[in-house]
Formats: sequence, structure tokens, C-alpha cells
Amino acid sequence: MDTSYVEQRDGGYWVAGTRVPLDSVVQPFREGQTAEAIAEDLPALRLEQVYGAIAFYLAYRSEIDSYLSRAQAEYNAARCASRSADPAFYEKLAKKLAQARQPQP
Repeated sequence: MDTSYVEQRDGGYWVAGTRVPLDSVVQPFREGQTAEAIAEDLPALRLEQVYGAIAFYLAYRSEIDSYLSRAQAEYNAARCASRSADPAFYEKLAKKLAQARQPQP
């Protein structure tokens, strides 16, 4: 019986044997969601896997928090670089999104 619930691969942490990143479990947990609610929102995971991922996070909290902070910083840098590379596209996208949010008559 294997009870390894988290694995490292491709430079990140994943729920073992799945394509679900650990942060998909950790973020809602840090926001106060229960394991049951997280499992309901992530049908690819069994409740046992969610509890295992939470236990892993709690055991390695400082390491995982640092990893998540670095990942967020990398995402923000890539987002800024993308927006800088093609500002006209993002301006057009913002206009389309604003139009889509307007109530339809």
C-alpha cells in the first residue's frame, strides 16, 4: 500500500499520480476550506489524497510556502513580460472583456 501523497516533478509539487498541483489543495486549505470541500471541488482526487496533501503541506509548511511564493513571483514576472511584449493585444482584450461584462439589453 503506497501512502506517498505528494511528489516532486517538473520543478513543482503534485498530488502523487495525478495532474493536480499541490497548490490546488493548499490554497483553498489556507483560505479555510475543509478537506471535504476541497475534494468536492477537485473530483480527480479522493478525500484521502486531499488529506494526504494537507498533511504533507503541514509537515513541510515553510518549504512549501517558499515554493508557492517563488512560483507566484515567477508568474507575475512572466505576466508583466507578456503584457510588455504586446500591449496592443492586452488593450484589445481588456476592451472585449469590458464589453462582455456589460448587461445585455
